[in-house]
Amino acid sequence: MSDTPADDGWDEAAHWVTEADRYDEQLSPFTSLLFERLGLGPHDIVLDVGCGCGAITIDAGRRAAAAVGVDVSDAVLDVGRRRAEAAGVANVEFVHADASRHAFTAGGFDAIFSRFGVMFFDDPVGAFINLRCALRVGGRLVFVCWQGLEANQWLLVPGAAAAAHVALPALGDSGAPGMFSLANRDHLSSVLLAAGFTNIEIEPVSPTITLGGGGGLDDTIEFMLGTGIARALLNSAEPDARRRAIDAMADAFADYYVPDRGVVLGTGVWLVGASRTI
Repeated sequence: MSDTPADDGWDEAAHWVTEADRYDEQLSPFTSLLFERLGLGPHDIVLDVGCGCGAITIDAGRRAAAAVGVDVSDAVLDVGRRRAEAAGVANVEFVHADASRHAFTAGGFDAIFSRFGVMFFDDPVGAFINLRCALRVGGRLVFVCWQGLEANQWLLVPGAAAAAHVALPALGDSGAPGMFSLANRDHLSSVLLAAGFTNIEIEPVSPTITLGGGGGLDDTIEFMLGTGIARALLNSAEPDARRRAIDAMADAFADYYVPDRGVVLGTGVWLVGASRTI
């Protein structure tokens, strides 16, 4: 999945369910990065951590012997199961569990991957130890996670526009559970080392994304207003201030609108690879 922790202010499960296809399109550049780094083969058994609505779990199933998607939200997992059945991909399984604590079969996976699903662990070292134990010796871990706010134009542009009218929400500090918990490269490296991973590679990548997967300005604003970030930004604001903030975001998005594509903005993420060697 993606950025969908359970039981807190960032729980976006309902929006991810209703807008699953739009999220998949928006995040497609990161999916490509993951599969390029993973290099899945027909004999691999793989685990998708924070699988969300299951699109990349299903893609992994098409490339590998079997794929398991794990998430804390039953709602998104139900979407994944329906999608797999509709696609005729029978070698995928969706499991409702907290990947940081779930008792996976020791050494049961050749590869573990995640698209923005590993930033919400209360105990990141313990969580990554649990994932390492789920890998076979020689297995590989690949994931993407966000760099800091300053590297992510897709957040800065609407945030700066709205800030003149409403108070900005706290997005979480580096090191604390939340979307920026692994934003500091040194901290990220230390977590993986402490968890026993080796051959750690942390590469900065900056693809552009099309907000909401494309469409006109009105479509993009409608999509953004349903996200957890927008709700945190706007839901406590007075009605007049909320309206002004939305208008300001729409004006800002207009500067980044590409005809026949949508609102295109930059991102900053870490593409991370590591191995289990013992």
